[in-house]
Amino acid sequence: MKKITLILGGARSGKSRLAQEMANQSKTVLFVATASAGDDDMRLRIAKHQAERPGHWRTLETGLHIGDKIDIAFQNEELVLIDCITLLVSNVLCQYADDQFATQSEEKLEKQVIEEIKELQECLKSLPASFIIVSNEVGMDIVPENRLGRLYRDFLGRANQMLASSADEVFFMVAGIPLRVKPQH
Repeated sequence: MKKITLILGGARSGKSRLAQEMANQSKTVLFVATASAGDDDMRLRIAKHQAERPGHWRTLETGLHIGDKIDIAFQNEELVLIDCITLLVSNVLCQYADDQFATQSEEKLEKQVIEEIKELQECLKSLPASFIIVSNEVGMDIVPENRLGRLYRDFLGRANQMLASSADEVFFMVAGIPLRVKPQH
């Protein structure tokens, strides 16, 4: 039976580990990676994540328009694991050079993020696969000191809310322990 699961949590809370454990229950998996290797540290992190994934999983690496790209790449996998929405929102905001970003209105940037998430929600509805979606919860900290940080926090929070409304179940990870948020028992 098709199911949509959203896993939220802070950095190093165990989100990706839980998602991979859940995905291992499926015979066929399409892993959707939204990270890009912008520096040596990120290249090492990506390589480590690749090595930790089972070899028979197919991988789609994409930074934007993931809903459309999943639709195109989908080959009847039982499960699609998206890791992560955190970087997807970052990709939307960071597609502009610093001087270009400064001239973009908040409304335009938010619209781009919302369009990404709506496109993904359409994909969630249209494909027969189950989905596991990983995202960070960044709204529990201090208010960021700069515009990019504030917009990022706000837009990711909105994206998480939208995806939680589409999800059948939502987990919040704390120190490696999954807490079920939806449905509540």
